[in-house]
Amino acid sequence: MAATQAAVAAVESSPEEHRRASAVFNRAIAVVIIGSLMSVLDMTIVNVALRSLSEAFRAPLATIQWTATAYTLALAAVIPTAGWAMGRIGAKRAYLTALALFTLGSLLAACAWDAGSLIAFRAVQGLGGGLLMPVGMAMVMRAADRARLGRAMALLGLPILVGPAAGPILGGWLIDTVSWHWIFLVNLPVGAAALALAAKLLRPDAPVSTSSAPKLDVPGLLTLSPGLALLLFGLARGAERGDFAAPGAIVPTLAGAVLVAAFVRRALTAREPLLDLRLLRDRTFAVGIGTLALFTLGYFGSLLLGPLYWQQVRGMGATAAGVLGAPVGLTVGATMQIAARRIDKASPRRLIPAGIAVGALGMALTAIQVGTDGVAAWRVVCSAMVMGVGSGMVLMPTMTTASRDLPKDRMAAASTALSINSQLCASVGTALTSVVLGSAGADPAGFRIAYEVAAVLLALALLPASLLPRRRP
Repeated sequence: MAATQAAVAAVESSPEEHRRASAVFNRAIAVVIIGSLMSVLDMTIVNVALRSLSEAFRAPLATIQWTATAYTLALAAVIPTAGWAMGRIGAKRAYLTALALFTLGSLLAACAWDAGSLIAFRAVQGLGGGLLMPVGMAMVMRAADRARLGRAMALLGLPILVGPAAGPILGGWLIDTVSWHWIFLVNLPVGAAALALAAKLLRPDAPVSTSSAPKLDVPGLLTLSPGLALLLFGLARGAERGDFAAPGAIVPTLAGAVLVAAFVRRALTAREPLLDLRLLRDRTFAVGIGTLALFTLGYFGSLLLGPLYWQQVRGMGATAAGVLGAPVGLTVGATMQIAARRIDKASPRRLIPAGIAVGALGMALTAIQVGTDGVAAWRVVCSAMVMGVGSGMVLMPTMTTASRDLPKDRMAAASTALSINSQLCASVGTALTSVVLGSAGADPAGFRIAYEVAAVLLALALLPASLLPRRRP
């Protein structure tokens, strides 16, 4: 009788619990989308503005490119602390801190007086941006049940729908009609709104006692964060000089690799590591990480090529380059919305490899078009949109598949690992693309070779993707 009463009570309470859980999920996703939108807009706007910033500060383009590199280095240094920060001060406080740092960095960057100060203030932005993605993703993954994880990841992909489409156009328009200051000032109202909504809507974290709070893995932090930063610094210097064997590139690269290797050894033996690499013992998570690594190398590396091609080869302005890049961003985002929801019902081994094949085909078609003199602009854009369809079918669905079967208490570690993987591979891909383009020459033939290399990297992702689960969720 008592058991029956308990069962009835559980059934009666489930609708209310479901409504409460849905409210928590809706609030978390709304705040995370706004914060992510600010970050994605910033990255796409700055990419279009590099040439104008070089002229404004009378600095070489190689120097101004360090505004992007400094942001990346700061991201690499702070992302590993995301899991510890969430456990120590709570996800809500960690997210508010990230929003505040990013907004402050935007204000400081708008007030920069020379290239050096701009690079330093972009690093401040990176400290905030490095926490936004893993903390936001962890909050959403915790709030979503497994059956709706694909829908949750699709909603997280909304900024990727809006940002790459609106960012280049907005950035080009601000550069051409107002001034470079506004490419950073535009973040302030969005950041203020995100801070206000996060403070009001996010559920307060349970108090953490000093005895139960996670301890910071100081040896792990002192090996992983500097290791990632040195590794990316060396790759950036090699890309800048077109020579990875130069002392200024090879020394920090090797030092970074040694430190990362030391961290890996510690992470596999420590009781409370900074980053739980034991997640890779889960076959699906490991295969997902491998698929994303190869695909990210090619896809994010190629993002550098579009704005440069339109401005350097075709002689267009920043606004025109942004307009021509917008259809590709819309294609990626729209496809992602469909595919990320579809992965809740479809077989990952069918959907994701199909997306990789489409992406590699689109990248190869783009290589053919940009390498042809006098080709119509619409042909280049349409080829890139085919690549965008494939990218939308791969990115979020693979993240969903990799993390779906993990326990809730490991979601923070999983989101941190996914963020580090994406950021590191995107940076390596960008460096590789810069070297290929620099060696081949910034002419139609050089851009064709760079796109061909990206197509090969996308195609290689088919190897780990063939090991993804066959079953439907």
